[in-house]
Amino acid sequence: MAIHRREPRTASPAPTGPAQTRAAQTRATPTSAAQTGATPTGATPSRSGGADRVRRPTREELAAAADRTIPDVIAPGLTVLFVGINPGLWSAATGRHFARPGNRFWPALHRGGFTPHRLHPSEQDTLPGYGLGITNMVDRASARADELTAAELVEGAEVLADKVRRHRPAWVAVVGVTAYRIGFGRPKAAFGPQPELLGDARLWVLPNPSGLNAHFTAETLGAAFGELRAATAGPA
Repeated sequence: MAIHRREPRTASPAPTGPAQTRAAQTRATPTSAAQTGATPTGATPSRSGGADRVRRPTREELAAAADRTIPDVIAPGLTVLFVGINPGLWSAATGRHFARPGNRFWPALHRGGFTPHRLHPSEQDTLPGYGLGITNMVDRASARADELTAAELVEGAEVLADKVRRHRPAWVAVVGVTAYRIGFGRPKAAFGPQPELLGDARLWVLPNPSGLNAHFTAETLGAAFGELRAATAGPA
């Protein structure tokens, strides 16, 4: 796995080099609409009743969704590639990331300043227009993330490293500190920026936005996402 250790730092100096130059260029492109409050090409502004735009899966459909996979939302040169732990059954049944009602990823993305309005999971394909993407540490769906094995998370980190090499995002944000600790062999990792790189991408760890994570409220999740947003907008 192409993870390179960097020396700890007490401030946020201005790193230099091709990766950081590319990251700055990515953030400066017109497609990063979150920086201007504009709606990206092809995006549909959110409307009231948005949760009704996708039919709620039945209990039988949810049960049948176990072990399914869903496509990544990814493109070359993204500003941030968000990495979920693995798809939940609701996501697998609908084909939408972070789709279960009560999951707070989409509100946190908006509260953190990445999107000018709160997106519905059915609008996930507009994310690359904001310079954003979504993938998962582990592809297979399960009812709970704790059903995954440590070996799956370690293998998933290797697969993620390959995706990062191919798509070259400026930042990789893992949404779940426990999955990051296990998958990347960093048992003492904390939230926020990490001292190593993944390929050329800078690493960040965010809280899990699942409704089961009672340690974070909608407001504190939004603030955590906002810290990453500020870092991506800062000096390269």
